[in-house]
Amino acid sequence: MKKLNCRHKKTLAACCNNPADYHGFTRYDFKVEGCDVIVVVPKKAARGNPWIWRAEYFDHRPETDLALLARGFYLVYMNIGFTVGSPKGMALWNGLYQELTTQYGFAKKPALEGLSIGGLYAYNWATTNPDKVACIYADNPVCDFRICPGGKGKSPQIPDLWQKLCKAYLFASEAEALAYPKNPVDNLASLAKAGIPLLHVCGDADEVVPFEENTLVLKDRYEQLGGKIELIIKKGFKHHPHGLDDPLPIVNFIIKHCH
Repeated sequence: MKKLNCRHKKTLAACCNNPADYHGFTRYDFKVEGCDVIVVVPKKAARGNPWIWRAEYFDHRPETDLALLARGFYLVYMNIGFTVGSPKGMALWNGLYQELTTQYGFAKKPALEGLSIGGLYAYNWATTNPDKVACIYADNPVCDFRICPGGKGKSPQIPDLWQKLCKAYLFASEAEALAYPKNPVDNLASLAKAGIPLLHVCGDADEVVPFEENTLVLKDRYEQLGGKIELIIKKGFKHHPHGLDDPLPIVNFIIKHCH
């Protein structure tokens, strides 16, 4: 395993002439599918080369990522612009997954991390690739873009994000966007059938991505399909701050399902 890990570092170094420091770990920046990719390397990789795939907001509240790096996980991020889980963006993720698992020997089933609108990326990729996912950890995630940023629920519309989302999905009209049948809350059957465990960390007073219109709807539907989901509810917390000051419950969940 040690020899394998060294080969991975040498290969990553070949892709990036100027590795950088990331909170005491080595960060490699390179391109896949024309997109900027970040891979942060643990000091010693855990057995099987597990990895956490962060969908959005790299380095925002990195406590969980850093704790997993310390436990031998790789940290991966791909900047695919504001594609918000659209088919175009998910095709780019397919390319990165293929690169990491075939060229670098990364584990075949990463843990997916979807923070806020990153929930759309994590869930939409997982629903079309349920055999390639170990688990999903989501933090105040958007589970229904009609609610946020669409504003068709308790929270107000976020006009610029809604327009960008409709453009990313190539919707011809708002009516087409509202009729879209593959929001995470509507598209859970493949995940339940594959037995993918879910963890959501949520503020129950979230004013941007309302808890009861996103996570609670997803939870009820996932459980009806036979799926298993755990919730960590932060009483009285709004959309920010994300994460947990002590990420151990999240870390334990991910490690449990990645080995």
